[in-house]
Formats: sequence, C-alpha cells, structure tokens
Amino acid sequence: MTPEHFRTQLAGLTAQLQGRPLDSALDAWLNAEHGAGSASYQALKASCEAGVAAGWLCNREAGGIRYGRIFKPADDLHGFSVDVVDMTEIAGPHHGHPLGEIDLVMPLDEGACFDGRPAGWLVCPPGSAHRPTVHGGRALVLYLLPQGQIQFT
Repeated sequence: MTPEHFRTQLAGLTAQLQGRPLDSALDAWLNAEHGAGSASYQALKASCEAGVAAGWLCNREAGGIRYGRIFKPADDLHGFSVDVVDMTEIAGPHHGHPLGEIDLVMPLDEGACFDGRPAGWLVCPPGSAHRPTVHGGRALVLYLLPQGQIQFT
C-alpha cells in the first residue's frame, strides 16, 4: 500500500459522491453500498491500517489524537480533501463543516464508536458542527471534506 494507491482507491469512491448533496440520503446510500460488511469498506480499512503502520497516515499528534491530511482537495478527488485520525476514548476539538463532512468510521477495538456510530459511514450536512468523539475503544476515522473546508471553533 502506498499513498498513490490509496489516492486512486479514494478517487473511485469520490467519483460516486461528486455532485450529491451531503444529507441523510447519502448517509443511507453509503452505508448500503459501501458499509461495514462490504468489500469496499474492508479495502479502505485495510489501506488506512497499512498507512498508519507505515507512518504516512496519522503522522502528527496533538492532544492525544494522531491525525494528518493526506490529500488536499483536487480534481481527481472530485474536490474533496482526505484526512485520517486515530482516536482512543477521546473528544477532539469542536469544529464546523461549512460544506458538510463525510466520515468513514473504522473501529480497531470491537465496540468503538465515533459520535455514537459504529463501523460505517456518517454524513454531516453543510452547516453542521460537532466535537468528534470516540468511545468504547480505538477507531480510525477517514474524513472527506468538500473543498477541504473546516472551521475550528
């Protein structure tokens, strides 16, 4: 697994997201088509685990959270930036999503949840905000941000 292969893998996914509203319908579609039991979910989780192990994902740390923006918004990623965080029993900094946020929750410990969600997808609509929280163990979370927009409060 390399960052280049990971980018290609994500480009295939973001192509399916391009132009779709970030809403509950997208949340339901992602969980039905690419949810925790799917081959695409397993492949993304394996890629993230490999990237963390190799040191090119989550290569920064602050306040007990390992994180990193692996890709800035780009045409091949259909305008999405890509971040991955590694969190264990912690709440991160409060922030807002001017254009929304798409999260892939990948528990590393059985029972770990992100903002109350188990393995799978969580779509936060434009204008939403939260303090991202992992409880019940350790999880990786992949963030797709339209145009890379995030506002820390």
